[in-house]
Amino acid sequence: MNQSVKNKIFSLLKKLIIIAIFLFVFTFAEIYWSMGSFSERMSSGCLDCSFFDDAYLMSAFATIFLTVVFLLLTLIKNKYLKIGLEFSCLIFVWFFWNYGIFVDRESSWSTYLLNEEIRHTLSFSFFPILVLSTIMVFALHYILRKL
Repeated sequence: MNQSVKNKIFSLLKKLIIIAIFLFVFTFAEIYWSMGSFSERMSSGCLDCSFFDDAYLMSAFATIFLTVVFLLLTLIKNKYLKIGLEFSCLIFVWFFWNYGIFVDRESSWSTYLLNEEIRHTLSFSFFPILVLSTIMVFALHYILRKL
């Protein structure tokens, strides 16, 4: 293999690892920040599962999915479109996981309507998602630009 191909592969692997680490850490932190108040409540889907286990698995799945999405988004040249799509993906995935936790640990034990579940999830998630997605996207772009 010639040197330029090795450099491109190494650069891609470095990007992949950095993106994956950022996504895992920030997803885990977001889940704990927004849904941490439900950590002592029992899961309706798995009575023996801890909140940490749920957060860890959700972070791992989100990392795999979002790493692929973020790598594909690196192909977009328009910086503003790329950042907007990254924010949208983060918001959607993080809200989805928060909704799942809320349903599993709170609303399944009670009588919530769908719009109440969404409203409550949004009230718990809005600020953590806003802050952490902003920090993550800009920090990730800053670090990747330095590479």
